[in-house]
Amino acid sequence: MKDLALGIDIGTTSVKAILISKNGEIVKEVSKAHDLISKAPGFAEEDPVIWWTNLMTMIKELVSEGYSARIASIGVTGMVPTLILVDKNLNAIRYSIQQNDARSTDEIEQLKHVVNEKEYFSKTANTLNQQIIFPKYLWLKKHEPDNVKASNWIMGSYDFISTKLTGNPHTEINWALESGMWLVKDKKWYYDIIKIAKIPVELLPKVYEPSEIVGYTTVKLEKETGLPSGIPVVAGSADHIASSLAVGLKDEGDLLLKFGGAGDIMFVTNSLKMDKRLFLDYHDIPSKYVLNGCMASSGSLIKWFMQLLRENSYDELQELAMKSGVGSQGLITLPYFLGEKTPIFDTKARGIIFGLDLHHNRGDIFRSIMEGVVFGFKHHIEVLNESGFEIRRVFISDGGAKNPLWRQITADAIGMDIRYIIDNPGSSLGSAFIAGIAVGLFKSWDEIDKFLTRSIVVIANQENHKLYEKYYKIYRKLYETLKPLYEELYSIREEK
Repeated sequence: MKDLALGIDIGTTSVKAILISKNGEIVKEVSKAHDLISKAPGFAEEDPVIWWTNLMTMIKELVSEGYSARIASIGVTGMVPTLILVDKNLNAIRYSIQQNDARSTDEIEQLKHVVNEKEYFSKTANTLNQQIIFPKYLWLKKHEPDNVKASNWIMGSYDFISTKLTGNPHTEINWALESGMWLVKDKKWYYDIIKIAKIPVELLPKVYEPSEIVGYTTVKLEKETGLPSGIPVVAGSADHIASSLAVGLKDEGDLLLKFGGAGDIMFVTNSLKMDKRLFLDYHDIPSKYVLNGCMASSGSLIKWFMQLLRENSYDELQELAMKSGVGSQGLITLPYFLGEKTPIFDTKARGIIFGLDLHHNRGDIFRSIMEGVVFGFKHHIEVLNESGFEIRRVFISDGGAKNPLWRQITADAIGMDIRYIIDNPGSSLGSAFIAGIAVGLFKSWDEIDKFLTRSIVVIANQENHKLYEKYYKIYRKLYETLKPLYEELYSIREEK
């Protein structure tokens, strides 16, 4: 009986796979680690061969344990937008260029002289930034012309894996959107930009919606792994969108705050409305959209602080932070320790711990860092409110959300009750569910709730919220006051 869906996640540090049943059971989870590669300052790459090799090992494990005959469909999710050059044999020509790679600064500056940025944003929902694909392609044309010449297709991380599974080159619609070469309203390639980028049109594969079937597992794959040929494979999903679906983010007004190394903000809307302060993606559910933001630092600040102090006792810091109280004894942290992406897009901004005096202890600073990250999330909520959106439900996820104090700070600072899904697998679950939808294992998108039965609801303390509002006003004023000084500091550092 084919009663399972397989979800695969090509993540920053590992490949993960999950098997889920139509009854809402997580049957099996496996993962294999891989490394981020940085061969020069600003470079961020990974090896797609390692992704594929690790996945083959994991599939063989699932086959050996007797699951393969039960797999009804497969979905793949992954980092977006990565750039992979693929040859005629469906092999990666070079390492992938990751979404956070910063090598194409010169190309972006050159493009600003030939692209009308206002018109470009209105058509693509993108700005000219280091995340989009075609400036990186221009960099490759200049520095690696032989690799570009050998390319038959360009695609993203999860597209590459599902292409290898099926033998059918393709890409998913959110990779197309985040490539910066896609007309968001018309849902087709933006040929004027493609011409400027000098990308041959034939390099761009057919674009599919997340739950569309792109092909079927091949006979070659069956011979190599034992996984039966003929299993439907769907287009899959961008990792941040799949992880949103995985926590139940499906109705207009739903908001997800993700406390990873960085901080992600995801908001569901039924209307196509763009804001330059935020990114935009298509939801995995048809006719819905996800406005989203990304803060450069979140949980990474906690790690930095503990390493700086050579602090080994997280529990002791936590206890001190709880005693510190709302406002951390008068400390306010600006969490811009790696610059900031949304909503201010300021690479020159830097972290600040404001209000220090001799009575403060490490617990006060620890709590202030947590509060600063939450204020960053609150800033995004403010942007959404300014755009006319109403927040109806708030979910939180990822590593930092496991901390009960951080959860309570979040609820109190934003003034809303929040829901934390316990032991949620994230984007691999989302991709598996999409695959299940495609073949009828699940009849409705609402059935994702079958996997969300274990959760914690945190009730906002409105008295604490009133006090946090006062601190937040100072938080917002700090950046505006310091912005010209960030410029001066950057100029001095660049003189070296």
